[in-house]
Amino acid sequence: MQERVQKFLARSGVASRRQAEQMMLDGRVTVNGAVSRELGVKVDPDKDSVKVDGKRVHGEQAAYVLLYKPKNTICTLDDPEQRPTVMDLVRGVKARIFPVGRLDFDTTGALLLTNDGEMANLLMHPRHRFSKTYLAKVKGIPTEERLEKLRRGVNIEGVRTAPAEVRMVAVKEKNSLVEVILREGRNRQVKRMFLEIGHPVIRLHRSAYAFLDLEGMAPGQWRPLLPEEIKRLRASAARADAPGSGAAGGDAYRPRLARPLKAPRESAPRVVEGRREEGAPARAASRAARPPRPAGGGPRTGKRKAAAKPRGQGGR
Repeated sequence: MQERVQKFLARSGVASRRQAEQMMLDGRVTVNGAVSRELGVKVDPDKDSVKVDGKRVHGEQAAYVLLYKPKNTICTLDDPEQRPTVMDLVRGVKARIFPVGRLDFDTTGALLLTNDGEMANLLMHPRHRFSKTYLAKVKGIPTEERLEKLRRGVNIEGVRTAPAEVRMVAVKEKNSLVEVILREGRNRQVKRMFLEIGHPVIRLHRSAYAFLDLEGMAPGQWRPLLPEEIKRLRASAARADAPGSGAAGGDAYRPRLARPLKAPRESAPRVVEGRREEGAPARAASRAARPPRPAGGGPRTGKRKAAAKPRGQGGR
């Protein structure tokens, strides 16, 4: 089956489609020995010889793998420090796949790997806003006001983060479990966001990538995406990449969790019969300080609007 040269190069993992187009315009791509600069040229991967910088590109079947990344593994093809990599866990895959984005060495959870360069570029580009769902165990108990800061966005190195979905999931002893859904992927973003509001992350887990979750999987396990999942992912990527599209990609995953817990509110104490009661709303203290209403339902003491002068007594 014929396809455009740039699409073939992207599917083969050489580069994204736009990068492949630039390679063609730069004269780095040949088809059957002739330089190919025309972006509309099509090739049959089974019959035609396509080379980049003189090296033959062998087309291979697109592969998509979902990995449950365990703790203490690195998201690179190889590591000079000889630490375990995610590639050590997917040796059974024949295609030359690579990670789509990264998770920190000590972060666990959903990681997508593929040899489809074009798809990887669409998934990672912040403009397409594919959702990533995290569960963060943080030190202390964030108040609702502090969680609201994360929802609106916080400044990290002078750049404001995009709005995020944030909710309290559980509180245990002196720590909390908070769910965060992001649609951007800055370096160590979740950890830096919580550090900004004074609640360092103790443990971080990515429970879902777009609509793909880890149900039925254990750390270190992987599975190929189902045909319907691949179709849905491609459709979401194409929809998000359409000109003028402002829609988020990925058909965001929605966790099946109980109603979120409300974080404790920062509030002023109130006075009840001469003693302080912690945790009551600040307005209660104001009510307690008001003077009592006089008997007979008369007006309260204090400022009140002056009565209008009756007509005929010099008033205008």
